[in-house]
Amino acid sequence: MRDDPTLVEQIQRDLQDVRWLGPEEIRARARRRSQRRIVAATVVLALAGVSAAAVAAPRTSPPSVLPAASASPTRHEISTDALLQPADLTQPVAAPKYPWQLSQSGLGEPVRLDLMLGACRMAQGYPEGWQMSILSRSQTLLREHPAGPRTEGDALVEQDLFRLTPEAATRLFTGLDDLVAPCAEWRQVGELDTAGVISTIATIHRWRVTQRDFAGDDAAMVLQSFTAPRDVKTGETIGDASAPIPIALVRVGDTVSVLRLGYDGTEAELRKLAVAAAARMCAAANPSC
Repeated sequence: MRDDPTLVEQIQRDLQDVRWLGPEEIRARARRRSQRRIVAATVVLALAGVSAAAVAAPRTSPPSVLPAASASPTRHEISTDALLQPADLTQPVAAPKYPWQLSQSGLGEPVRLDLMLGACRMAQGYPEGWQMSILSRSQTLLREHPAGPRTEGDALVEQDLFRLTPEAATRLFTGLDDLVAPCAEWRQVGELDTAGVISTIATIHRWRVTQRDFAGDDAAMVLQSFTAPRDVKTGETIGDASAPIPIALVRVGDTVSVLRLGYDGTEAELRKLAVAAAARMCAAANPSC
């Protein structure tokens, strides 16, 4: 949707680089690899990064075509009223004067659930599979913070709100199980450089749909989890696995929100926010609530 990093990327700014196969090697080995990062404190493989090589790699199918102008809904623009508001959160939200208060809009953007999910699909020869939006608006709400430097941990929730054709909005949910199925269990291998010592490590990524129909016209919860990295040669586990990362999707008419929480967010909290988001989306949806 934008050049700014996603919330998951923001909350993992303190990562060490992991060297992955180059584009030509990715293609030579059936494009099984993509760049990612290691959390410095726990040396856990990150789930947010997708390499420029993976993004630039040729698609296995033609790019999605934007909806025709004739498919434009009665309401077009998405106002800020349709986004989550500070009153919807249980924690105090920072004033928008801070540079970390992100808010952007876009045209014709893919509805990306998760960058690494797209990398997983591409690594196995599938297209990314994202539905295309007509237009979009996004924001990141930050927790209230005293004067001084802000950190990635200040992020409370990230929301991407899209307008799609009615058919594409419905198809996003009817095709969700098929979208995540190839990545129900995906093994990724890469190289870790620790003080000049190179080791080959592997981790298992998993995505699954855990909940349905809890908000709006359609809703779904996708849970992203991964194992602690393991040294391929020695079998030694490096660090601990991080907590699963929930991603909520909710549809109201032709609008769809993708919601993610910060460090300490839970699946139950995200579900409540999805209900609140659905109520706000009525301000932009076609047909109106």
